[in-house]
Amino acid sequence: MPLIEELLTEQPNPASAAIDTLPAEDALRIINREDHQVADAVGLEIPQIARAVDAIVAAFERGGRLFYVGAGTSGRLGVLDASECPPTFSVPPEMVQGIIAGGERALSRATETTEDDPAIGVRDLLAHGFRAIDVLVGLAASGRTPYVLGAVAEAKRMGAVTVGISCTPDSELARAVAIAITPLVGPEVVAGSTRLKAGTAQKMVLNMLSTGAFIRLGYVYGNLMVNVHPKNTKLVDRARRIVAQAAGVSYDCAGQFLDAAGNSVRTAILMAKTGLNRQEAEQRLSESGGRIAQALAK
Repeated sequence: MPLIEELLTEQPNPASAAIDTLPAEDALRIINREDHQVADAVGLEIPQIARAVDAIVAAFERGGRLFYVGAGTSGRLGVLDASECPPTFSVPPEMVQGIIAGGERALSRATETTEDDPAIGVRDLLAHGFRAIDVLVGLAASGRTPYVLGAVAEAKRMGAVTVGISCTPDSELARAVAIAITPLVGPEVVAGSTRLKAGTAQKMVLNMLSTGAFIRLGYVYGNLMVNVHPKNTKLVDRARRIVAQAAGVSYDCAGQFLDAAGNSVRTAILMAKTGLNRQEAEQRLSESGGRIAQALAK
């Protein structure tokens, strides 16, 4: 295992060597220029990200779930992505879960000491009910966090699919998982502060994993969030606009279809586009795995 000072994420960045002497605007331009490298680094990993999306979709289709595990910034990013899936895609909170070293307290306070114990990673994974049919995504910018490696080792022992996201070449995490995603963003503007480029890269990858999986599952039609559940005024308005745009009907007509569909956006769209009644539309969607495009093709 390389010494921490040998890691790419820990190297000093020549581009920001004198950043402490610069006016705020000049310092921010350096940060912005460095951030431009992140998207390209993530882009190079798309084949691996796609493999992970396919594995996640397969797990969901057999009743499995998606788990993120990490410590510090990485753990917080995993919890963030997991927490945004229910309001975005109307999925149950247990479908995508984030596990962070130190538990909920670590979301607002640094408790990084727990990240040094792989046994705690195993304990936390099992406490969340992780199973062999689930997928585990380990997050560690350095690729060497013992808490994450412990959880990954346990998931592998169970026979589950494991994915690793790190920002260091040939990291221990990358070698341990079935699917390694390694966006190499280079040294940070502030040496070792991996909440910067490395954190941004991890967030981008997580966006791709969850969004890509739910697109494949039919929770998006065109580029519309058709699985949104209208629970409040804002979401009712959004649901009506989605039905109106997808079905080519007026806003008021979309509201009528939503009411007739029991507030199911997908059902309302199918009813509006085909003339089917609610029961027929629900049956068609069921036969099509909930995918509107397939239901329309029938």
